Amino acid sequence: MGKRGHSIVRAAGSGSGLLASLWCAGSIAWAAPAIYTCIDANGKRLTSDRPIAECLAREQRLLNPDGSLRRIVPPTPTPEERAEQEARERQAAALRVQQQDAIRRDRNLILRFPNEAVHNKARAAALDDIHAAVQLSEKRIAVLAAERKPLLDESEFYPDGKLPLKLRQQLDANDAASEAQRSLIQNQQAEIVRINMRYDAELERLRKLWRGVPAGSMGALSAAPAASAARR
Repeated sequence: MGKRGHSIVRAAGSGSGLLASLWCAGSIAWAAPAIYTCIDANGKRLTSDRPIAECLAREQRLLNPDGSLRRIVPPTPTPEERAEQEARERQAAALRVQQQDAIRRDRNLILRFPNEAVHNKARAAALDDIHAAVQLSEKRIAVLAAERKPLLDESEFYPDGKLPLKLRQQLDANDAASEAQRSLIQNQQAEIVRINMRYDAELERLRKLWRGVPAGSMGALSAAPAASAARR
């Protein structure tokens, strides 16, 4: 190998050594411990290579070896502060769940009812069963009234009101059955009101969704529509 070849090798070797030296120096600088510094309660500046116990309740500055600021270390929270923070985080998580639930329900609602005609048809179907039940109760009351008439006719033979035990029991049973049917009708009428309220609330929400209001932007569904969606 000529002189020029030896020169190139020496140059290459010198370059590799320089790069290695720079890499080592950078590694040493990078691995050098940081410096913690703070002002304690007495106004005294403290410095350490680890978090300073006297300043746990205060802000500490974490410095690089050259004195430049690496980051600010916030005060260590008290148990009360930690409890408050955890409570805020739980509340925020609950709100996120509620928002996600509202979005899901709104999307399900608009998928089930793409227009008002479909919603009206569903309302009518829900009311049909209740109306049928009311009609059955009314027919039963009419039958009971017809059954009561001969009992009343027979009781006229006892003007003093001292009815035979069997007749009294038949009248009492007829009264109880009629009252039960009237109570059923009241409950069914209340259910009709509840169903209409539920569908009215759904329709109000759907009209906004159909206009393009984002799903979930109106908050959680009210109890009645939510129960309706859950049953579906």
